[in-house]
Amino acid sequence: MEVSEQAWPDDFRCPISLEVMTDPVILPSGHTFERRSIQRWLDGGHLTCPVTNLPLPPSPPLIPNHALRRLIAAVSPVVSAAAVAGGKGGAGQRRGAGEGAAEAAASVSGLLRLAKSGPAGRREVLESGAAAVLLRHAATGDEVAARALLHLSLDGDDARVGLVADGAVDALSAALFAGGAAAAVAATALTSLATVDVNKCTIGAHRLAIPALAGLLRRGGARERREAATTLYELCKLPENRRRAVRAGAAPALADLAAAGSARATEVLGLFAKSREGRLELSKIPGIVPVLSGVAHSGNARAIEQALVVLNWICSESKEMAMEAIKLGAFHLCEALVNDDNCKIAKNAVELAQTLEKL
Repeated sequence: MEVSEQAWPDDFRCPISLEVMTDPVILPSGHTFERRSIQRWLDGGHLTCPVTNLPLPPSPPLIPNHALRRLIAAVSPVVSAAAVAGGKGGAGQRRGAGEGAAEAAASVSGLLRLAKSGPAGRREVLESGAAAVLLRHAATGDEVAARALLHLSLDGDDARVGLVADGAVDALSAALFAGGAAAAVAATALTSLATVDVNKCTIGAHRLAIPALAGLLRRGGARERREAATTLYELCKLPENRRRAVRAGAAPALADLAAAGSARATEVLGLFAKSREGRLELSKIPGIVPVLSGVAHSGNARAIEQALVVLNWICSESKEMAMEAIKLGAFHLCEALVNDDNCKIAKNAVELAQTLEKL
């Protein structure tokens, strides 16, 4: 059974013939065409690119797009299988919407398979321009597409910067709003992209990214909240992003997550506490002192270290907070931790005790 043309992403089709390309070539304009189609265009006396209408040099070279040709060949069996499965209802049966959706999903699955196959497969997807297909699907809440983008982001810093330039933040932010498994994967992909400093700036400045992460912290399930906290931790290494996250209302949700035992959430609160705006916002959270005291009593080493830091910051800003911490046994806690084997915990315990003594 032939694969329906509607099953293929637009990026795999020649802009002239609208058919899936078998011998794709690149014009100097940067656009890819089926060799026979573009050759007929040029032989007809046209001196411009069919897509941009910009002038071309005389006898422009037609550079084979090997990456796209291999990608089409690799995805073809997956799409063909979906077409056959969709056609089991009888010969000549008209293609329904459900069948078309299955075939489109199959093409995305093929791209995921390539992205997971290793560096060579990731480069094929990236160099062919097929990442645009994944971006469109991810924006609709497609978990498979979001997962493929995550794997593409593992190809190195150049790939991460390129994906952001191509619109990955738009697509992944939309997936965050979609919720569910796709949102968790989208948050993980954003974490990977944010490991590059320039991407921290771009993602943080995006009008939807940090608000979407804050929303996921408030409304998501356990996995989505955990991944959102990790993304914010990476983004908030940049001071301006801390302010953005605070203004987006992330602090109360992070306090709830910290109370549930998330060390990562406590670490993000520690980053917030480095600014006065963040400390003021933390001091407004009902029960923040009991939450931090609880973490300092029973969290893991990293959580205890950060809980002490945040307690110290907010107690230095508010006498009421300091008195509440004392009533909850902060001095006894500090006495128990000043000789801790972890030198950072011991140091933070000493500093908190000194702050409380001054007040």
